[in-house]
Amino acid sequence: MKRVTTWMAMALLAGVLAACGQPSAFNLPDQEAALATAATGSVEQVFPLEPVVFDAPTGMVNETPNAWFIQFASAPRVKGGSANVQANERALFRSTALAERIAYTERFDFQTLFNGISVNAGPAEIAKLARLPGVTAVFPVEIVSVPETQPMLDPEMATALAMTGADVAQNDLGLTGAGIRVAIMDTGVDYDHPDLGGCFGPGCRVEVGWDFVGNAFNANPGDPAYNPNPVPGSDPDDCNGHGTHVAGIVGASGGVTGVAPEVTFGAYKVFGCAGSTTADIMIAAMEMALEDGMHVLNMSIGSAFSWPQYPTAVAASNLVDAGMVVVASIGNSGANGVYAAGAPGLGEHVIGVASFDNSHVSLSAFTISPDDALIGYGPAAAAPLPPTSGSYPMARTGTTTTADDACAPIADDLTGHVVLIRRGGCTFHAKALNAQDAGAAGVALYNNSAGRFSPTVAGTPAITIPVVAISDVEGALIDGRLAGGDVTMTWTEELLMSENPTGGLISSFSSYGLSPDLALKPDIGAPGGLIRSTYPLEGGAYATISGTSMSAPHVAGGVALLLQARPSLGAHDVRGVLQNSADPKNWWGNPGLGFLDNVHRQGAGMLDIPGAILGTTRVTPAKIAAGEGEVGPFAQTLWIENHGASDVTYALSSVNALSTGGSTFSPGFFLGGASVSFSDTSVTVPAGGSAGVAATINPAAGPDLGQYGGYIVITGDDHSVTRVPYAGFVGDYQAIVAMAPGTFGFPLLAQATSCFRVVDGECILGSYAVPPVSATFDMSDVYNQPAILVHLAHQVQYMEMNILHASDMRPVHPVFHNTNVFEYLPRNATAGGFFAFGWDGSRYHSEMVRGKGSNELFKVVPDGDYVLEVRALKALGNPRNSAHWETWTSPVITIERPAPARPTPVTPPGRR
Repeated sequence: MKRVTTWMAMALLAGVLAACGQPSAFNLPDQEAALATAATGSVEQVFPLEPVVFDAPTGMVNETPNAWFIQFASAPRVKGGSANVQANERALFRSTALAERIAYTERFDFQTLFNGISVNAGPAEIAKLARLPGVTAVFPVEIVSVPETQPMLDPEMATALAMTGADVAQNDLGLTGAGIRVAIMDTGVDYDHPDLGGCFGPGCRVEVGWDFVGNAFNANPGDPAYNPNPVPGSDPDDCNGHGTHVAGIVGASGGVTGVAPEVTFGAYKVFGCAGSTTADIMIAAMEMALEDGMHVLNMSIGSAFSWPQYPTAVAASNLVDAGMVVVASIGNSGANGVYAAGAPGLGEHVIGVASFDNSHVSLSAFTISPDDALIGYGPAAAAPLPPTSGSYPMARTGTTTTADDACAPIADDLTGHVVLIRRGGCTFHAKALNAQDAGAAGVALYNNSAGRFSPTVAGTPAITIPVVAISDVEGALIDGRLAGGDVTMTWTEELLMSENPTGGLISSFSSYGLSPDLALKPDIGAPGGLIRSTYPLEGGAYATISGTSMSAPHVAGGVALLLQARPSLGAHDVRGVLQNSADPKNWWGNPGLGFLDNVHRQGAGMLDIPGAILGTTRVTPAKIAAGEGEVGPFAQTLWIENHGASDVTYALSSVNALSTGGSTFSPGFFLGGASVSFSDTSVTVPAGGSAGVAATINPAAGPDLGQYGGYIVITGDDHSVTRVPYAGFVGDYQAIVAMAPGTFGFPLLAQATSCFRVVDGECILGSYAVPPVSATFDMSDVYNQPAILVHLAHQVQYMEMNILHASDMRPVHPVFHNTNVFEYLPRNATAGGFFAFGWDGSRYHSEMVRGKGSNELFKVVPDGDYVLEVRALKALGNPRNSAHWETWTSPVITIERPAPARPTPVTPPGRR
């Protein structure tokens, strides 16, 4: 049976709370001592110094997509596909769709990395297109938002380079990335920037590129500036800033120095000046990057909550098979719980990158009276930039213990004051707007946990006063002075280099894995929090931005240095070399305890570029997915290769990282309880030789339905240390409830009631009445058809809706009785999120008879009383095991179509 495949939720790319605590170095002996009880199966919970904040919106959120990929049966070109076969598949598809009177509009045609097309089609049409000959799957075309940028002055990126050893690779090893071609798929690149070469074309740093969309393009239907019509062109100039920042991290040379300052760039612009792009445009850009001969592709964008089977992930993996190293952000959905990693970073051969916070940050500063103490700040996004001069009295609206400071309208007159407001309780926009409405001249937001953060005050109405973010310590200092008297602040041109309390720890926004097929994702991490890099000249030339968007180009630049140093290294080998040499970091929540952060959050750990280049030990596989704990111990043979000049004796050991609990949206943190045994605890490998050692991972006993992980450590008597991360699931994976009720009692029978965005005659963004206005439907249009709203707390492998007679619960046909058949569905972003599945009163019929009219493929059920039975097969579930299915049956749905109009009698001529 062919199946309509995956409805992916939109990626949520907003930054979230900064982590807390003081950084501490990775210390293996301390870690082993701290986790001594964990090896006995303890599931003791540990708590961060400040609570982690997970996103919990209060309303229902419609996360249903609209445009679609159509995948054909034959292989893409990079996998040996035939041009003639592909042409025949398309011809048959188009002719059959025409014969069946199915309305759709083609968008893009893909043949190289993915064999298929993308289309605009309504929900009833896409269900029918999925059943046409040669179609094997249908996926949504995801809408992918460009991450927000937050300009602030900052003098150098040197501290981030030092965190990965890029400075050592440049200064001591003499590596620059020269000769390596790096593709930047993003918002374009400001090639006029002197740090990026100052020109575009042959002989320039930005040598090739293409604009796939035009400046006005915006694929987000919820945006007032929605414009889904791409206008391609040959000029990939950046009018947003994000892509220029990413390119600078990879290879700027001038005011800032990137990781690989002599790489050659390809610029592939897939965003307009603002808003969103679509996944099919991303694949089009991937295919051009391959055609242009790029060695490395950086994608600092993606779709959260995905599967590795999603087209962008598959296409990216196929790029690696074709010889290109692909690096992608794992996502900024750290506030949305586990299994939130995104495509294409989830791709099987793709390097999915997590983010760590920069160790230091250089900030603009203001002073406070009476001693002119410097207070470093970062400007909030979507607010005017602060001035560099001028003095203002300060005021406060709460204290350091006020949980919802300035969340309500402010009664006091704050005219002319810069107002100190504590974070928490409501959005930054709400706090800033309340201060603005009270007459404030500016706002200083301070953290409610340790460290700095990067807020945005985007919203309606717009914020028109400067808003800056300062640390918890600086906020407490100003609060104390205001408690004792008057304080005057003065904006300055001063710059303040500050040690970041969260430096070297995982960034709060960085997404959790694992992949829904329990593959270990993310793969590795790099600096992404508070990174200064190039920015369009029109926007100030330099900016500091946070996100996994910033960590991926650190890895892409590191790959360029590695390929320059080791040009014979294959594309499939690069990720393993990077993982072997990476350095795991301590838990963000209380690093002083010595616990390693979750493997499914940091992967192999911090990128170590010199370690990857100079290391002579290689271990394969470089990561281990241990699967479900219910199955029992997981056995894996590790192959240790010694590429050095002398024999090396290696000792094998293991260390646990923290586990997370069974809740999808708000997982807790627990001591890991896994252990690893080896066939030999030491092995001697001759120079140029290899040896195999059997490792058995004994899964953690708790917390139930949680994720555990750790590291196998291979320590050589040559002082080398090589690590292999492992991760798995605690217990029975299919025990996770997928079709959960969420916060609104899903699933629900509903009815569309309004539409505020129509594309090609179809309502693609609207609202629903729950319960429906009536359970009787005339099926005349989308407003008079039933819809089922389903909330998925976890990814689902397969889903179908069976049509049953309400009177006796029998299927409407012994074989052909279903509608809305999907594969690889994502989980929802929040507990209030849902996917809407409409039913137009038809059912699938025979797939055997083609071309004789729509009744051969689809039949309309007669008027009457029905129920829809929703069946979901859980991730990695066995379809023959009833325990791996979840079922929900709708209330009775009555279909009463209007009677056909009687023809008007015609009187023959000459008669009365």
